[in-house]
Amino acid sequence: MPRPAPLADTIPDCPRVSVVIPTRNEARNLPHVFRDMPPDVHEVILVDGHSTDGTIEVAQRLWPSVVVIEQEGRGKGNALALGFAAVTGDVVIMLDADGSADPAEIPRFVAALVDGADVAKGTRFLAGGGSTDITAIRQLGNRALTGAVNLLWGTRYTDLCYGYNAMWAWCARGVDIDCDGFEVETLINIRIAEASWSVVEVPSFELERIHGASNLRAHRDGWRVLRTIRSELRSPVGVRRPTTRPGSRPAGRSVAAAAEV
Repeated sequence: MPRPAPLADTIPDCPRVSVVIPTRNEARNLPHVFRDMPPDVHEVILVDGHSTDGTIEVAQRLWPSVVVIEQEGRGKGNALALGFAAVTGDVVIMLDADGSADPAEIPRFVAALVDGADVAKGTRFLAGGGSTDITAIRQLGNRALTGAVNLLWGTRYTDLCYGYNAMWAWCARGVDIDCDGFEVETLINIRIAEASWSVVEVPSFELERIHGASNLRAHRDGWRVLRTIRSELRSPVGVRRPTTRPGSRPAGRSVAAAAEV
């Protein structure tokens, strides 16, 4: 079945922004996330993966209009798929719940889309970006995996495995997420390239998780990313391309940095 076409050929000046936040036991971190959330976002969709610490109740107290989806499956990929399906806005923001991503950067991502990109892809490795959280081994692995995808798909990504991204809602619906874990960012980035959507990389600064321990495991999830790359090479779902927005540039082949927006 072909992927859906864009909802409109024109780009709204003030798009409605939907923020999708996967959570699992993030009650102590949510105050930090919602504190800097732009007040004019259209909706916040929280997809909760069986939390036992009152995450849902804290979210409802901090953001009374929050849309809560209780996850039946497991993993970040499944959570994002559910969140994307529930979006009613024009723009989708992928935001982690651990306090590592700064919601105050959201206008920077939205501006890149309004300026003409199909996808605004966060990166920690361009001027204006950075991280106090990524370890040396994770950075090395990310660099190797990014290089592999760039070589195989002709892209120019600088940060394959970063979860802070934005895209038009028609893109989010067209990605066809069919994985469960942290390999979801790689899957999305590959399918963006396969669909020839235009990408602008947006510098972003990643902070350390504020409370709790990450579910990310460098060795385990690195292998999952490799399996995803191999699977996409063998069976590229992304060849089922939607109609792209008029004037769109090939994804990855003209990736630009949005250092200032």
